[in-house]
Amino acid sequence: MDQLNLNTVPFSLLDLCFVREGEEPRNALHDTREMAILADELGYSRYWLAEHHNVQGIASAATSVVIGYVAGLTQRIRVGAGGIMLPNHAPLVVAEQFGTLEALYPGRIDLGLGRAPGTDPLTIRALRRDRTSGAESFPDDVRELQSYFQVSTPDQRVRAVPGEGMDIPLWMLGSSGFSAQLASELGLPFAFASHFAPEHTLAAFHQYRRDFRPSKSISKPHTMVSVNVVVANTDAEAKQLFTSAQQGVLSLIRGSRVMLQAPIESMDGVWNQAEKQQVDRLLSYSCVGSPETVRNSLTNILLDTQADEVITTARIYDLKARLTSLQLLASLFRA
Repeated sequence: MDQLNLNTVPFSLLDLCFVREGEEPRNALHDTREMAILADELGYSRYWLAEHHNVQGIASAATSVVIGYVAGLTQRIRVGAGGIMLPNHAPLVVAEQFGTLEALYPGRIDLGLGRAPGTDPLTIRALRRDRTSGAESFPDDVRELQSYFQVSTPDQRVRAVPGEGMDIPLWMLGSSGFSAQLASELGLPFAFASHFAPEHTLAAFHQYRRDFRPSKSISKPHTMVSVNVVVANTDAEAKQLFTSAQQGVLSLIRGSRVMLQAPIESMDGVWNQAEKQQVDRLLSYSCVGSPETVRNSLTNILLDTQADEVITTARIYDLKARLTSLQLLASLFRA
């Protein structure tokens, strides 16, 4: 990949269903409707939604329900989970849910799997009635889930209906070497959460590619890098829009979770120098600016990571600005 044309790389969207300050989750789901329809029209490859619980600022807790909603609104784009946090669920239930989605929208459903619970310890206890289950059983849970998608045997007593025999692409999601190791061992495509865990990206991709074992799913390593992307007509406008993301990460550093904040003129005076450095580090896989600036940033990330696909996300407060960003980004990979 010494030379790179962005139109040779699939681009996708990760929608975290951010709820704006002062609004309700239904407003965020309306935004998802508008974004998904536009993404389908613009030629994006995938539209993924993520599982989070007990987070007032995120409206996609019932992830499979929202996936079905988006799939019903669109015609072409693949729709899936980025991801389902498998420790929160019985593998059979996940197989049935995504088997149902695949039956309704054949050939368009993806299932990305994560090991983190996506919530706080108290909510974990509320979600997980069996206190003995958890992240430590994740590899076994993934294998059990895979078994439900296989053609059943005559003596098989537990089956996923719908689900069995369906070719639903599984992705391993991660922000650490553990997920890279498991993805390589199982021969699954691997998506790394660089948009919030940038420091481990290159090491995880290297480990995955080095140890990859071919499988029925894929014959060679396949990677996706997640990137924060904000595109506007000018660098200055994009940088101001990006302050919503910076405020969000700053709130997490300070131990609180807030709704999606409106952009501000400048972060000066909002953070101290140490906080600025930490926010900048956590958001280092971000491409913010005019189309030309973002083109150069994305090219550098792809050259560094050698990723096969890009999935983008953005905490942009205003829906119109968010849709404009999608259009401007599409103009880069469709050019």
